[in-house]
Amino acid sequence: MPADLAVLGLGHSGLPVAQAAVAAGISTIGYDPDEQTVADLNAGRAPADGTLSAAELRRMIARGFRASTDPAVLSRVRTALICTPTSLGPDRALNLTAVRTAAHTLASQLRPRTTVVLESAVYPGSTEETLRPLLEEGSGLKAGRDFHLAYSPARNDPGSRDYGFANTPKVIGGLTPACTEAAAAFYGRLADKVVRARGPREAEAAQLLETNFRQVNIALVNEMAVFCHDVGVDLWDVIRCAETKPFGFQAFRPGPGVGGHSVSIDPNYMAYRSRSLGYPLRMVELAQEVNGRMPRYVSQRAAALLNEHGKSARGAHVLLLGVTYKPDLPDQEGAPAREVALLLKQLGARLSFHDPYAMQWQVADQPVARADSLFETAAEADLTVLLQHHSTYDLQGLAAKAQLLFDTRGASPAGAAHRL
Repeated sequence: MPADLAVLGLGHSGLPVAQAAVAAGISTIGYDPDEQTVADLNAGRAPADGTLSAAELRRMIARGFRASTDPAVLSRVRTALICTPTSLGPDRALNLTAVRTAAHTLASQLRPRTTVVLESAVYPGSTEETLRPLLEEGSGLKAGRDFHLAYSPARNDPGSRDYGFANTPKVIGGLTPACTEAAAAFYGRLADKVVRARGPREAEAAQLLETNFRQVNIALVNEMAVFCHDVGVDLWDVIRCAETKPFGFQAFRPGPGVGGHSVSIDPNYMAYRSRSLGYPLRMVELAQEVNGRMPRYVSQRAAALLNEHGKSARGAHVLLLGVTYKPDLPDQEGAPAREVALLLKQLGARLSFHDPYAMQWQVADQPVARADSLFETAAEADLTVLLQHHSTYDLQGLAAKAQLLFDTRGASPAGAAHRL
């Protein structure tokens, strides 16, 4: 049976919107060229990154969702969303290969009056300069006349209990006013509020601004963490006090680095684009540099703590807690834990790890031993480093058992551990 909606790209961006559409009663088909991804989804096997739970996926399937590798399923849909991943290539240029591939596939099946929306993370201008000509050349149809074309940034907060698809406003920028309204009519069925941008470039730039806002503020508080440690100030108490200000301040917290699918990548889209215009975006690039230094700072602090307690990093047993990029999720995309581990190995440390969401873990293609008995391993290890604060961790108990606890997340009780 034909579907009303096709979602191209069944990863961390595509699956949430497909889930929202199915929940809204929209007949939805998922398209992905990867046969294993499609087979797993149709069999009810949830993605390993925790984008959907097995129960959520089963509910989608029960309501008619299915995935396919056959482009023909795209030929009769009313709306098509391109949600393929993007990344930076070796030359720091944006790699739009997956977007182009999806565009070629969709163009061969595109029918008049279809609404096409790009949700992949891109730099401003991509919808018009990259996607539009591919769709028009491959279909023989004209965007804005024969089919609607728009951009809408993905706004997913994985694992959040407060914000889901419905209560997160959806920004939309269409090629023409009619394109915007067509996309708004679709998203209005999924989200409580739709925000209309002046065009696709404004919608694309809005995503970059949102991402850069977080990146820059994390960099600021990471620099404050280093500064406060050097001058003997408790940063966590500073943040506690500062966040009582009811205006002009939003609290961010430091950590061993910045992970995720967009936080550590998206700012470079704008920086790369601006360099091609003849000037850098200095704030964005500096924030990336500051946050990129944090894994090394954490490894140096770990070595210093060992030295202060009469031990050398060389030969020391270091237990790493939490290797995912976000609390209570299994997704390891961009997590700083692997770089911290690599730097500690270079210092000669012997590593083990624990994470309730990771049964196996590798660093530099070498497996790291998993601590099956957390408290016993913490008691045996020379240093325990908390890199991610999963809610299952009993930090009070760990602080009592561990020989030495280094908390990079400020989650342990005051005085119970050395904190970043």
